[in-house]
Formats: sequence, C-alpha cells, structure tokens
Amino acid sequence: MTRKLFYQTALVGLATLALASVGWAKTYMMQASSITPGAVGKVDANYDKNSGNTQITVKAEHLAKPTLLTPSATSYVVWVQSDGGQPLDQGVLTVGDGEKGDTKLTTTASKFSIFVTAENDPHPAQPSDRVVLRTNVQE
Repeated sequence: MTRKLFYQTALVGLATLALASVGWAKTYMMQASSITPGAVGKVDANYDKNSGNTQITVKAEHLAKPTLLTPSATSYVVWVQSDGGQPLDQGVLTVGDGEKGDTKLTTTASKFSIFVTAENDPHPAQPSDRVVLRTNVQE
C-alpha cells in the first residue's frame, strides 16, 4: 500500500468515526393517504448527540396544492408528535407549481411521528383528521 493511499484510507476512517460519535442520520419514506394517493414524501433526520436535537427536512413530490383537494384546504401543516405527547405544529409545508415542497425544522425528540395535514388555518391548535403524509422516526 502506498503512503498516499494509506493516509487517504486513515482519513476516511477517522471522518467516519467522528461522524458516528456525533449522532445518526437517516431517511424515512412517508406513507401517503387516500387524500393524496400519488404523493411521495420523505424525511431526512439528523440527530446530534451533542445538542440533543434532531434536524429534519421534509420533502414532498406529486403533492397537489391544498386548494385543489376535495374538500379544499388552504395549507399543509407539518406536525411532530413524541411518544405519548401532543402533536406540535412545526409550520407550513408550501407546495409550488411543480407539486413539490420542502421545509426544515428542529426538534428535541429522537423518537417521534411526523405527519402532514391539510388545514384551513396555517396555524391550527390541533391537527385535523386530514393526514396526507406520515412516518415514524426512531433510532
């Protein structure tokens, strides 16, 4: 093994070890409901052991604008619900003309459900029963 290859291999190994000690990162596919059966969603979750926070990116494709649903809605709202806890409003998932949308958020939870609902208010007190995408994040 050449000296250069040895150092490159060692550097990759150290970087992998450093990242492993910081936390974990995973992608979770979201399940679409009958309200938006063609929608595809995924959640990228990055847990940082040092801060205790999980950085989340929610991405959706083939998701009709909420005004085109039957019955129509004005917004898609993202919710995070820890085991046994109340769902917490994390903001609006805005869908553009290409039927795509994404949003970023942070939570202190490491195990939780994340779901998107169709709402008539961008900041409802509680989620409606109109869930369009859902997944569980657990590590």
